[in-house]
This record gives sequence, C-alpha cells and structure tokens, in this order.
Amino acid sequence: MSQTTVKQLFTYPFKGLSPQTQTCVYLKTGHGIPGDRAFALMYKDIATATNQNHSVSWMKKQNFAMQNVWHALAALDCNYDITTGYLTVKYQGIELLIADTNTELGRNSISNFFTGYLAASQPSQAAKNKQLQPLQLVGEYNKTRYPDREPVHISLVSQATINHLSQVAGQQIDVRRFRPNVVVEGVSAWGEFDWIGKQLQIGSAKIEVTAPINRCLNINVNPQTGEHDINLLSLLQQHFQHAQTGVVAKIITDGNVANEDLVVCL
Repeated sequence: MSQTTVKQLFTYPFKGLSPQTQTCVYLKTGHGIPGDRAFALMYKDIATATNQNHSVSWMKKQNFAMQNVWHALAALDCNYDITTGYLTVKYQGIELLIADTNTELGRNSISNFFTGYLAASQPSQAAKNKQLQPLQLVGEYNKTRYPDREPVHISLVSQATINHLSQVAGQQIDVRRFRPNVVVEGVSAWGEFDWIGKQLQIGSAKIEVTAPINRCLNINVNPQTGEHDINLLSLLQQHFQHAQTGVVAKIITDGNVANEDLVVCL
C-alpha cells in the first residue's frame, strides 16, 4: 500500500492573486496558515473602508476583486516578500509595480495600480456587477485573513484527482487552477472526499477534514495567461455529476508541514 505524502504547498498572500510555492508552512489553530490570504483588494465603496483602516474584518468574497470575475488578474506574476513587505508585480517578465505594503504610499500605489489594471480589463460574463469600483488594499501580514469561508480552513487536493480530470479534458490540468494549500499524492482520484469527517496527521500538525469544495468559474481560467480556455466546470458536472474538487480542513493542533511529509488518516 503506497504512502500518502505532501507533494506541493502553496500560500496566497494576496487574495485573488498569484500562488506562492512553499517548501514548509506552519499550521496554526484558529488561523490556518499565517500569511495566507492576509491581504485583499477591497471595493472601496464598502461602508467599513477608510484610508486609515488596514485590518478590515473578514467579509464575503464578493467584496473583493477576484479572479472568477476579473480573469486578467491571473496573467500577472505577483510576488510578496515577507521579509521586506514589498509586493512585486510583473507581466510576461516585465516589472509593472514594486511597492511597500508597510507604508501608506506603497499601499496606495498597489490600490491604484490594480484599479487601473482592471479598468482596462473585461469582467467575466457571469459577473453580477460589471461596474468596476476603485480598489483599496486591506490586510496585514500574519494578522488578517480573507478566505472564502469565514470559518478558518486550509484546502487540500489529490494529485490523482487532477490527473483524472486531465484525462477527461484531454490535456494536463495545472493544479493552480484550484488554488489549493496542500497537494497530496498517494491517495486515489477523488479519495480526498473519503477524508471528510476524519482527522489527519500531516507533518507535525493535526487537521480535521470538514467539507468538499464547490468550484466556481475560476477553474476555467488558465493560471498562466488569464484566458478562459477550458470549461472545467462543465466537464465536472458532465462526467462526475458534481462541481467539487478537493476538501477543506480545520487545524486541530499546531504544527509544521513540509514537502514529502506523511499524511496519515487517524
């Protein structure tokens, strides 16, 4: 019987922007992964938004600029440096922005850049509100967190599930379309669904898998180009009669997780 191990780890310092590959992450009870979805680009007309308020409380994802509405966000290569607090944004290797999240000047530069970038982009046809509003950067690293769900969680998906979807699609599917925190291997396709309601030992941490993840139009978007190129959502519904991939889990005990760590069902 093959062992289940951690294949890849990702964090998303800015909600809706590029994933960042990690070799090790810390799982914290009541928080998830510190620094994951720590920042977000909030529509500025939200009543709670002020220029002085960085640590806006959790809100539903429709209050933020997201890839499922603004596909062009995926075409940007965004990197956050946790040591300096600088965000660097590139497009096809060309640097478009470098700004300090620790200063008002830098935060305003980030807000203005993304407001202008999306003003030159087209929203998804399925977007409920196609009128772009000015954006305001909110959040502080290691303090705030803006996941899609208010209960704190991390997300996991099996590489075998992605491989099965790739066979159905007739081309290799990039796991980044699903924006997971943890990619595991050694478990069968869709086998992560069998973990729902169970606890897992992953690295030195313990987690409890709580639910499958219902997918949105974002999985149709190429994470490299920002183009809507594969109708994965329809393929899921057509071939599997659901729109779910991967699972979410809450942290039971703190601990470190690294690539190649064992994942054991307790």
